[in-house]
Amino acid sequence: MQKKIAVLTSGGDSPGMNAAVMEVARSAAKAGMHLVGVKHGFNGLIGKFAKPSDNYTILSQDTVLDIADLPGTYLRTARCQEFYEPEYQQKAVEFLTKLGVVGLVVIGGDGSFHGAQKLSQLGMPCIGIPGTIDNDLEYSETSLGFDTAVNVCMEAVRAIRATSRSHDRPAVVEVMGRNCGDIAMQTAMSTGAEVVIVPEVAGWEVDQIAQRLSSLIARGNTRATIVVAEGAWKVMKPFDVYTFLKPYKQVFEGEPMTAARFASILKRKCDAEVRANVIGYTQRGHEPTAQDASFAFEAGNMAVELLKSGIGNEVIGVRHGRVFHMGLDRALEVRPQFKRHLFDLVNSL
Repeated sequence: MQKKIAVLTSGGDSPGMNAAVMEVARSAAKAGMHLVGVKHGFNGLIGKFAKPSDNYTILSQDTVLDIADLPGTYLRTARCQEFYEPEYQQKAVEFLTKLGVVGLVVIGGDGSFHGAQKLSQLGMPCIGIPGTIDNDLEYSETSLGFDTAVNVCMEAVRAIRATSRSHDRPAVVEVMGRNCGDIAMQTAMSTGAEVVIVPEVAGWEVDQIAQRLSSLIARGNTRATIVVAEGAWKVMKPFDVYTFLKPYKQVFEGEPMTAARFASILKRKCDAEVRANVIGYTQRGHEPTAQDASFAFEAGNMAVELLKSGIGNEVIGVRHGRVFHMGLDRALEVRPQFKRHLFDLVNSL
């Protein structure tokens, strides 16, 4: 009797997810295994939708052959609050067992991996493939979508800097990454940005950045770029946006700092035409780069080979440029190691 495995994508969509699903399908077919595609992340596992076809589908090489270079995720993705409850975790195992599934490939980030960990503890072998642009799974040097997101930001910042040079206008550029500043750091380093602000360095001050920008302008750099990770606003020292901006533009008390408001503040403090740019979802909804697509290829194949051998509770990652696998429990215990020397270098040159 042929073995049957399943695959799902969970959390935020990231470039390379579809490529990984395709490689799981191809490798499963090569191994003589059937493949179930679970829809909408963990929601499909708990049968959240009335129609079975909205919860899962049967995948083959033919159905996914042309999805590798598509952005987004073919299987869809969504958060699933119910899955935090033990009863729904057990329901998911029963759902998979009823379908005859003997192993599950979970493509997602930290939250998705914790879900896979719960399923593994309940007896359903799971293999995790890191799929998140944030690159916040510390056991691996990279995750699916990170390289693509950085390249999207790099191209955007290069274009912004071209206009900044033409008009002598500094720019504030907000990039994604949730609570991890890797996208911001890589973008700043690859574009020559003069300032980078990340959530790993807490307690940064608006006046500190204003002084840095004023110093750059005084030295003749009238088109400096300030790259801000979206999570950095939460670790900023308190600043009264309302009191400062009220004389200049409409603003309401209690409104948080944003890229647009930060640019307006720097405009007044530095006497410069500072403009704001938020790159946004283009970082997530882009075709995967060669690096992300090739990682998806190796990871998808490795996941199937592990399940074929009866191995579960493992995750796949990259270490020293090579794809490897390790225990899921141990991977989730690896603590962040922020490269402070690179942060200081960007902000001092």
